[in-house]
This record gives sequence, C-alpha cells and structure tokens, in this order.
Amino acid sequence: MEETVETIHIYHTNDIHSHFENWPQIHHFLQQRKQQAEADGECYFLFDIGDHIDRSHPFTEGTEGKGNIELLNKAGYDAVTIGNNEGITMSKEALNIVYEDAKFDVVLCNLTELDGKLPYWAKMSKVFETTDGVRIGVIGATAPYYAFYDQLGWSVGEPHAALQKVARNLRTQCDVIVCLSHLGIKEDRLLAAQCPEIDVILGAHTHHLLPNGEWIDDTLLAAAEKFGHYVGHVQIEVDRITGQVVHMKAEVFPTQLMEMTEEDMEEVNSLFAKGEETLQVPVFYNPSPLSQRLTGDSPLSSLFGRALLTYLDADCALFNAGIFLGSLDKGWVTKGDLHSLLPHPINPCLIHLDGTDLLTVYEQSLDPKWAKLPIKGLGFRGTLMGSMIHEHLYRNNDGQLFAGNRLVEPGEMYTLATLDMFTFGFFYPILKEAKKEYIMPEMLRDILGWYGRKYFNER
Repeated sequence: MEETVETIHIYHTNDIHSHFENWPQIHHFLQQRKQQAEADGECYFLFDIGDHIDRSHPFTEGTEGKGNIELLNKAGYDAVTIGNNEGITMSKEALNIVYEDAKFDVVLCNLTELDGKLPYWAKMSKVFETTDGVRIGVIGATAPYYAFYDQLGWSVGEPHAALQKVARNLRTQCDVIVCLSHLGIKEDRLLAAQCPEIDVILGAHTHHLLPNGEWIDDTLLAAAEKFGHYVGHVQIEVDRITGQVVHMKAEVFPTQLMEMTEEDMEEVNSLFAKGEETLQVPVFYNPSPLSQRLTGDSPLSSLFGRALLTYLDADCALFNAGIFLGSLDKGWVTKGDLHSLLPHPINPCLIHLDGTDLLTVYEQSLDPKWAKLPIKGLGFRGTLMGSMIHEHLYRNNDGQLFAGNRLVEPGEMYTLATLDMFTFGFFYPILKEAKKEYIMPEMLRDILGWYGRKYFNER
C-alpha cells in the first residue's frame, strides 16, 4: 500500500515584515528540510504568503524592496502572493519592477491593471507537477484595500469570488489545490466553507498562529504568525494511482529553537548597514536642532504640522506625537534620518468634514488616554500613540473652535490633514465614513523631506 502514496512537503512563511533577525535561521532550516526531502525521495515546495516586504527596515527602503526578493530567491521559494505591504505601501512603478528578478512565481488573482489585465509579473495560478505526476495547483489573493489600490492606479477585486472561480477551473486539472491567502483568519474560514475545491489554505495578514492547523470540513488551514517567529509545514499524502489526498497534517517550527551562528548575526547586521548606506542622501539642511516630545507640541511636531498643511493645502491638521521616533539634529538631514524618524508605512489623508463632525473629532482628540496608549499595526511602527497634536486647530479665549482663521460652525465644510491610520474607525469612528482623499504613494517622511527642502533650502 505504502508504495502507492506520494508524500509532499509544503513549507510556508508569512508576514515577515522585513524582520531579518530570524532570516538566517529560517534559510538554514529550509535548506536542511529540502535536502532531507530529496534524500527521502519526497517532494518539497516553499511559499510565502505576503508582507515579506516592510518599508520600515532600511534594507527594504534602501533597495526599494528588491533586497527582499533577492533573499527569497536565495532561499529557493517556488511561489509567493503579495500582502498589503507590497501592494499599497509601494508606488505602482516600484511594485511593477520589484519582482523583475524573481526566480519564483507571484500568484495573485484579484489585482489587475485598470484595463482588467493581470500585471505582467503575476499569474492567476500555477500548476506544479511532482516527479510522480501529482499536480498541485497554487492560487493566491490579497486583502482588498479598495480606496488605496484605486488611488495607486490598480484595480483590486473581491477575493472570494475570484479565488472560487480559479479553484473551480483548476480542479479538473489538479490533484491538490493550495491557496496562498493574504486575507486573514476570518476570511480563510469563510473561503474554506464556501469553496470545498481548495484542499489547503495557507494564511496570513492577521498574524494568527495555527500550531497544528485547523480543519473546516475537508479543507486544512495553516498559518505561521508573524516576523519569522515560525516556519509552517504542511505534509500531504496523495495516492499516486487515484490522485486522491489520503492524509494531511500541519505543524509549525519556532525559529527561537533554531541555531544562530556569529556569521548569521553578521549577515543580519550587514543588511541593516547596506540599507543605511543607500539612504545616506542629503535632503535638506536643518539650521537648528528639532526636538520632539511624546506629550505635547515640540519644534519637530510644529515643522511636521506645517508640512502636512502645506502639502495637502488643508485648513487644519491632526496627528499624534508618537509618530516621531527621535529628533532631528542641526545639519544635513538625509533620507536615512527621515526614515529612522518616520519609518511608518503611513500615508497622509485629506478629510472633508462638516463643522459638527470636526468639533466631535477635536473633542475626542483631547482625551488624555492617547498619550500612553500602546499601538500595534495600522502601519504604525512606534510603541505609544503620544498625545494628539493640533495644527491650526484651536479654541480661542471664548472657547470657540477655529480651523485656521475660520470659526468652526455646523453646516460649513473644512479640510483636515491627518494620517491614514485614523481613518479605519478604531480611534475616530466619524473619519471612517467621511469623504477623504488618500495621498499616495507619499509617506509621512516624504512630506517632511519635501517641506524641509522648500522651507529651509529656498529661504
């Protein structure tokens, strides 16, 4: 009986977010596992489920993501899908060239050019065939941040319908269907229930860990948390004669148990150093030190507030003091300085608000809880929110609120420059529904650099 069964090993990573401190161990581990599979006459595949790239790391920023692709190439990945960090924190031009040297396939069925064509670097699906003729169909999709993709000039589609269509078309040609899903655990469970054609869903996006997988009917879900803390492994056994899956199981391997050598440490440090070297490009000359504070206005927040107002041509601005991860010294400010000061993949946003709503947002922003609130995710790469900073948004001695030099009144419209993370409904529910324009692909550091050049160099 045993001779008729082929064993297939699938290793998977997700949401590495340029946390290269674990990468050398992961690389060695995968090499060993590949050699072991080959020695045992078994099949081995390696997939990444997106958000490998994170522009908060100088190596990623300095190489515009191409350094990450080089690491995936060296580790021998077979296919990947993209996460939102690849898709919406990079300009369309940068995303269109980031995979040009990839030695693996990018599988993605819900992102197209505006004319409906797949980007040239992506495939709707990929069929891998083992030496014994077992065919494995791989499909993939990414989280549909509609407003962001739209602003960048992409068309992103609803993933469930797209994946089901591709899976059903592939089913007759394949023995096993594996989905690379950068959609999140809830969406994966829904997809498994709706689309029994998929055998395995490798998950990402919500940084969830499924130590032994999770079964939804006959579909196996697997996920390996985030930052390279784990490598996932799914073992599939297929009857060579009937092409039927006879057994599947999932497990994860913690990287903290993998050996790390001194050479590995050096490699991690060298990636950081390479990135920093690339970013040593002067942007503007800063005539006096600009310090920052977590609990109120500072010379740095004042400069940044003016930068936001000017770039977005807004009446007023609102942002948090915790976005600054340091201060700016006197002297030349480089791309690297701006990157370490504002590493967040956060875009500015211009919001159109009625006076009543602007007053509500202003009053919510005064809550003292913000100063010490820990923040994770939403693009934020600091630790604490810090107090809310208001630029051109203030009360006069009579307690009336002004936006610039205009009294804030019900029925009148005002423009507020702020950060995209405040528009997702977690902090200011009103901003989720308000009319807004995301400014893309500019990050906060780009706005500060632009204003510094304009304000200091042109005076």
